[in-house]
Amino acid sequence: MPLAPLRFLIPGDLLAPTGGYRYDRRLIAGLRAQGKQVAVAALDASFPRPSATARADATAKLKAVPDDHQVVIDGLALGVIPEVVGAERERLRLIGLVHHPLADETGLSTAQRAALQASESAALAAMRKLVVTSAATARCLAQMGIAAEQVAVIEPGTDPAPLARRAGRDPLRLLCVGALIPRKGHRYLIEALARVRDRPWRLDLIGSLEADPATAASIQAQIGRLGLGERMVLHGAVDDSMLEAAYQQADLFVLPSLFEGYGMAFSEALAHGLPILGCDAGAVADTVPSSAGLLVAPRSSAALAAGLRLLLSDRRARLRLMAGAERARAQLPDWPSQIQRWADLLAHV
Repeated sequence: MPLAPLRFLIPGDLLAPTGGYRYDRRLIAGLRAQGKQVAVAALDASFPRPSATARADATAKLKAVPDDHQVVIDGLALGVIPEVVGAERERLRLIGLVHHPLADETGLSTAQRAALQASESAALAAMRKLVVTSAATARCLAQMGIAAEQVAVIEPGTDPAPLARRAGRDPLRLLCVGALIPRKGHRYLIEALARVRDRPWRLDLIGSLEADPATAASIQAQIGRLGLGERMVLHGAVDDSMLEAAYQQADLFVLPSLFEGYGMAFSEALAHGLPILGCDAGAVADTVPSSAGLLVAPRSSAALAAGLRLLLSDRRARLRLMAGAERARAQLPDWPSQIQRWADLLAHV
C-alpha cells in the first residue's frame, strides 16, 4: 500500500546552512528514500515576521492541500499563523515541527516575547501532533500549556565522523560553528578571548555572515577594536568539505549560545571527539554530557575566559574531556533511526 502523501511548509531557503534547515533537509530526504510522497511548499523568508503578502501566501498554500493530507509545518512559520492553521485543523492532519520556541530568540522586547508566546501557544494547540528536537524544548512546551501526550521528541541524527587529529601544538586551534546572530553569543566569546590573549590560540569562526548583517558587522568591529584580527578568521558559511577540515584541525570546540533547541554543532563536535566549551543554556546540557564539555553561565565573558584559560593551559583537563567526547559519540542517535521514528509517528497521525 503506498504511503499517504505528505506536505512540508517551510519558510525561507531550505538550503540555508543552519541546524534547523539541515534537520528539515535530512528528514525530507530520508522519508523520500523510504518511499514517502513528500512535497515541499516554500513560504516567504520574512517569517517569523511575515508581511501581509507572506501571510496570505501561507494561507493559500495551506488551503490548496487536499483534504486529509498530512502537513508538517516548520515552527519558524507555525508560531505566527495561529488563525491560518486553526481554520484548517479539522480538514488536514497537521503536525508542528518545533526546533525551539520563537519567544526564546535573543533580543526580543518583553512585549514581543509575550505576543509570540500567546501566538505560538494558540498555533501549537491546533496541531494533531508536535515534534520537538530536544527534551529541553519539550519542557518549554509544557510550560506553555501543551499536553505532554501531544509532543514527541525526535532529536537530530548525527553522521559518523573520523576523530579529529587534535595535534595539541601551540597555538591551539579553537573552532566555533554558528551563524553570526545574537543568540549564538559570539560577542561574549570575543570578549573572553581578549582576556586570554596571553595564551597561544587561534580561532576559526564558521557561520553565515548574512543571516544578521548588523550582528556580523558588530562582531567584526569588536575583533578589530580588541586587536584580535590576526588570531581569528571569520570564514562565513562553508561547504561540507571545508567544515570537515576545520573539525579535523581543531583542538577545542567553543560555542557560547544563549539558547539552543538542540545544538547540532555540539553533537558534530562530539562525533569528532572534540572537547567542548559552551554555556548551560537551553538544550546544550542535554546534548553535551559533563564528561565531554565544560558548560558555564551564559552571557558571561568572565566565565568563558576562566573556562578558556583552564582548557588552554591544562592538557590533562582537555584529555579528560576528549575521552568523554569519544564515549559520548557512541551514544549519538543516527539519521536512519531518527527518520524511522518519524515514519512510525506519521503512520499514526
